[in-house]
Order: sequence, then C-alpha cells, then structure tokens
Amino acid sequence: MPTLPTGSILGHPVLRVEDPGLITGATRFVDDLPADGALYASFVRSSVAHARLLGVDGKDAAAMPGVVGVFTSADLGLGSLGSGMVPDAFAQPVLASGTVRFVGEAIAVVVAETRVQAADAAEAVLVDYDPLPALVDPIRAAEPGAPVLFPDHGSNVAMESSFGDPDPLAGAEVVVEGRFVNQRLAPVPLETNSVLAVPGGDEDGLTMWVSCQAPHYTRSGLAEPMRVDESKLRIVAPAVGGGFGAKIDVYPEHVVVGALARRLGRPVRWTETRSESMTAMTHGRGQVQEVRIGGTRGGDITGLRLRIVGDGGAYPGQAAFLLLLTQLMASGVYRIPKIGGTLTCVATNTTPVNAYRGAGRPEAAAMIERSVDLLAAELGMDPVEVRRKNLVPADDFPHTTASGATYDVGDYERALDEALSLAGYEGLRKDQTERRARRDRVQLGIGVSCYVEVTAYGLGSELGAVEVHPDGSVTVQTGTSPHGQGHATAFSQIAAELLHVPIEAITVVHGDTALIPRGDGTMGSRSGQVGGSAVVRAAEAVLDKARRVAAHLLEAGPEDVVVSDDGRVGIAGVPDRAFTWAELAQAASDPARLPEGMDPGLVSNETFSQDANGTYPFGAHVAVVDVDTETGRVRLLRHVAVDDCGRILNPLLVEGQVHGGLAQGIAQALFEEVLFDESGTPLTGNLMSYEIPSAAELPSFETAHTVTPTTANPLGAKGIGESATIGSTPAVQSAVIDALSHLGVRHIDMPLSPERVWRAIRDAR
Repeated sequence: MPTLPTGSILGHPVLRVEDPGLITGATRFVDDLPADGALYASFVRSSVAHARLLGVDGKDAAAMPGVVGVFTSADLGLGSLGSGMVPDAFAQPVLASGTVRFVGEAIAVVVAETRVQAADAAEAVLVDYDPLPALVDPIRAAEPGAPVLFPDHGSNVAMESSFGDPDPLAGAEVVVEGRFVNQRLAPVPLETNSVLAVPGGDEDGLTMWVSCQAPHYTRSGLAEPMRVDESKLRIVAPAVGGGFGAKIDVYPEHVVVGALARRLGRPVRWTETRSESMTAMTHGRGQVQEVRIGGTRGGDITGLRLRIVGDGGAYPGQAAFLLLLTQLMASGVYRIPKIGGTLTCVATNTTPVNAYRGAGRPEAAAMIERSVDLLAAELGMDPVEVRRKNLVPADDFPHTTASGATYDVGDYERALDEALSLAGYEGLRKDQTERRARRDRVQLGIGVSCYVEVTAYGLGSELGAVEVHPDGSVTVQTGTSPHGQGHATAFSQIAAELLHVPIEAITVVHGDTALIPRGDGTMGSRSGQVGGSAVVRAAEAVLDKARRVAAHLLEAGPEDVVVSDDGRVGIAGVPDRAFTWAELAQAASDPARLPEGMDPGLVSNETFSQDANGTYPFGAHVAVVDVDTETGRVRLLRHVAVDDCGRILNPLLVEGQVHGGLAQGIAQALFEEVLFDESGTPLTGNLMSYEIPSAAELPSFETAHTVTPTTANPLGAKGIGESATIGSTPAVQSAVIDALSHLGVRHIDMPLSPERVWRAIRDAR
C-alpha cells in the first residue's frame, strides 16, 4: 500500500489544538453541561457481595424533600445488558432483581430535584438481604463443589477452551515452571462515569450526553435494554476525561438514566462518586497464569504450556475476550515452535472485569517475559542473551506464531540494542556486581523486557469525511471519539498536509451520532492508523474532485492541475491560473459551473478498511531499581523505553501517549492492586486505600523510537496508545526480582510493595 509522503507538517511536532480549551476551562465535560429542570439520579447499591434480595423499601426515601421517585427493576421493566461471548445466563441485569452478586451492584435508583437530595434519599432506602456464600478467588470459583453464582448455568465457568499443541514440551531439555498473578486493577479515569439524558426532539426521541469512548457502540448497547429504536436515540460524547478501556461499553446506570428521562419527561443526570467508580466501574487484568516453558541447555525456547484463569467478576461477558487476546500474544517477540494450553474465564462475587489499557496484551507480555527470565536463571545465562537468541529475526516477516498471530513487520533486535545502549547495560551490570561483592544493603536491579502487541485487531474499518466550505474552511469528520489522545490535532495535520491549508482552518467533528453516520470509536490503539487513514482517503478524494473542477473551469486536463504549497489549485507553474480553496468551493457549489454529472460541493465520505488482523507495534524497555534488602523498599531510578509504532505522525502526541502508558505500566508493577476480603467486601474502595503514583514517585523517562512502517495502511502507522504500558510492567517487575536474584529470589507477584518484597527476601534467606 502506498505511503503518504512527508511534508511540512505531518510527522513533525505540532502543539495540540485541543489544549487551549482544556487549560482555560472552556471545554465542557458531561457534568458541566447545562440542562434546565434537570433531575438527579442516585443509585442504591448492594453492601454485600452475594445475597438474595428479599425486599427493597423506599417509602421513607420517597417522602423526603425533593424526591420525585424511587424505582426498582420491577418499576422500570428494563432488560439485561448483553452477555458478550459467554452464555446468556451470565448477562448483567440493569438493576439487580432476586440476587445481588457484588458490592456496588445497583439495586434501585432515587430521583430528586438536587444531587444532595437524591444522595440523602438513597441512603434512606432499606434493603433486606439473605446472605449467600461469596467467592473472590477465581481458582476456587472454578473448582468442582464451589458455590454456584448462576444456578441456571450450573457452574461458575463462563468460558473454557483449549488451544494449540497438546504436548508443547515434548523434547525439551530443560523445563521451568512458574505461577504468575496479573493482579486486578481499577482504571481510575480523572472523570468518572457520567451521563445526561434529555427527552425531546422527535416523538419518543432522547439525547444522551455520555462520557464514553464509542458513541455508536453506546447507542447500540442502550437501545435494546431500554427497548427504544436506535433512530430515536442520539448519543453525544463531549470532552471525555479519560477512559482507558473502561468506557467502551454500556453501564446499567446509563440505561436507567435514559429510561427515567423518557418516563418522567424531564432531563435526568448522574455522575459517579469516586467511591462508586472504584466498585462499579469495570476493573482490568485479573489473571492467574500457570506456565511451563521448555528449552535447550543452550537457551533456545522449544515450547510453552499455559493454563490461564481469568477472573471475570460477577458478570464476565467481556472478560472472556481478554483471555483470547492473551492467548494470541502469548509468543511475544520470540520464535516458539510449540504453544498450547487452556483458557478459563470464571465468575466471582467481585466487580466485573473488562478492557483496561492494553486489554489482554499486557498480561501476555508479563507472562512470557517472566517465563524467559525464569529460563535464563535456570540456565545461568544473562536474560538479554536468552532473549537475543530467540527473537524473531527481521527478515522473517510477516511472521505467524504458534499462538495464532501474524505479525506484519518488525525489527526486534534493533529496538533491544537501542534500549541497552541508552541504558548503558554493561555498566549497570558492573555496578550490580560490585554492590553484591560489597554486600550493600541497597542492591541494584536491571530489568529488560521485549514486547510486541496487536493494535486495531478486529477493528480495521472507520469513517472519515472531509469538506471544504465556500469560505475556505475545512471540516473533518471521524468515527473515532477521543478521550485525551489528540485526534483533532493529528487529523488536522493529515488534512493540512494533503490540501495545503493552514491547520487553523480545519475543524474536526466527532462523537455525535446525529452528525457522524457511523463509527467504531476509540479503543485498541486504532484511531491514528484506521481513523487517520480514512481521513487520508477522504482528503485525497476531495483533492481529486477539486483538480477536476479546476481543470473544467480552466479548460485544462486534470493531470495538469496541482495544489501549490500556498494552497492554490491550478495549472502547475502558472500562478495566475489557479484558485484558492474558497474560490473553488464556491464554484463547486454551483451545478452550472461543474462538469456534467458531477455532484455539487467539495466533500467526500470515505470508509477505510484495514486487515482485521491489525498491526503489531513493538519495543524494548530497561528498568533500573534500587531495592533496600532490609526494608523491601523499591526505588525506580531509571526507565528507558524504546517503542516502534511505525511512522510517527506527531512526535508530541506519541510522546504523550508513551509517558502516560509508562506511568500506568509502572504503577501496576509497584503500586496498584484491587483487593477484596473473603466476604467480597472491597478493601480498596477509594483513593486513600488504592495506590496510584504521582509524578513524585516516577523518574524522568528516557524515551526513543525505532521506525518500522507497516504496509497495512497509507500512513505506515501502528498504534501507540497502549504500547508503553505493555512494555514497562515486566521490565520493572523483572528489575526488582533481578536485584534479589543472588539471594535466591526467583519470582515476586505484583505489586512489588515493600512488605511483599521484604517477605520474599526473608523466605529466600
């Protein structure tokens, strides 16, 4: 596929056009939007993890000041949310009816004139529970004899499958096994879930402003449980304060708020509190991985056997897909001839699990990188040496793995060499050796990770539209829907590059189902490569039409018409025989001035389709830590990240995505973990107990890029939104373990808290 040429703006740093509104406060999020006469919803949530619902008494609440009504499932008669890839028995009810299955599950809703009145009345609703046994351990939940959460299904196993080679370790000279926990995480977006529903417009029409990542998905997901035709439902995503995967799908609260607005004939709004968000917004990760890796005594990997159990939470419909992504990427950057194993997704009495930055791929990278480290330790080899011996060579692409992925392009050794060089790897190993010889209290650890991930997998089609107006301004429409990534800047750069117009003349429109006819939204690091390529195609089509219009007016051949650097369309080398974009758009609006049969207007709507197998960004990270062997305290000294996302459209945007991804990946390794007690009560229900790092806990990142363009799209671009999260976590985890390897420590599960590290040291000694 041809690659778009590099000009004066594309591929160069351009400041984000989105930022002035954010900095000045002019940009509006859902809770900022005015709505005259709006009511406020507050949800009554389960305080127990598993119980039969014997009754809900809202009489006292209904009599409180300002309360319009108290509603249960029986009152609203709403359907369930979709069950995804698992049996319908696991579908989540919009409001709990008969049984509650996790702390935070919505049971009833109070509607009042003010937010405070609604919250106070919700506290007054009485719920009568008959407690049932709770399950929080996914391994226990999968065992025969475990209490069953869904009696109609008969077990807690929502999905189970086998894949690959039935005996992948046959012939291995060395077999090493490990058990890794990829802990459950909370997404913690700056803006929690928020929705405003306003009835009106067409008969039974409803407009909903939703903090979401995919407005068209949201519309489809809401229509069925609300029992409303999609044509009557308009979804708008205004500014969205972060999503990280947790805002892809519809939540029960969205359905309830929309249904209430239709029922009451008034606007209804709801925004999660932070505590609600920590328990009701979907969580991420949550895998237990049992791994056996086989190899030769010389360090060649010969096979990999996996048993992966995924905690799907109370309603595991979406979590099952995450396991398939982990399976897909299980081979990592390595030539592994045989891979096989089992996947099991189970239900537990915990918050449902769904996509979170990386969505199944960070789990795979952590799994294979820890396995390679264990093999290197068993063989007494440097972990870099084992990696280098097994990397897929640059001349072996496209490369199909034993786990089912087909990598498009890659140069893994180049990225590894660059990361090691920037880190000064040999010098770090020398420093480590000297500290160990001195028996220093604070030991140095060096962690290396090589990763490959898949982006735009199964999401390879998107809408792009470009229109030049009679005043010379340009509108770009996209089916993607940003939540902080900088789409308006990137897509403006693409249009400016092709049309040779100032970036200030371009407006990017997105996130409104009434304005954008279709779109797959923003997820899976797809927007730049797929959405951007759709804009390329639309801009090319507009330029082609403009050349034909100009040729007609100038009585010349279209092949003689070009667009100049100053944005004039006309005869090459003849400045006085050229039109400005405004002049050309004015002419194109008059059918009498157009070639016969040509539709008026300089506008094109295009759909770009990329191979559903996606593209495969990659890279190598090096983490350097100090570990206090007496207290277990870890200090991250350096983090070197070399990432390859193909062609870079805007280095500033890419760097922003890398920095954000590094912060979240490092946070998983060192700080973050969602915890429940044995009864299913959350122990990390707010930001006092759930640790996320500030800038003070992180070093200045050292970043670099290799550039290996893909041929899958005209931009040559691959995704970058999740790459740094995927590469950083195993590097930091391995660095901490490496600091203690001379003491006999071989593995420590994340997060690597001081207590957990200290216990590992004590046990090794």
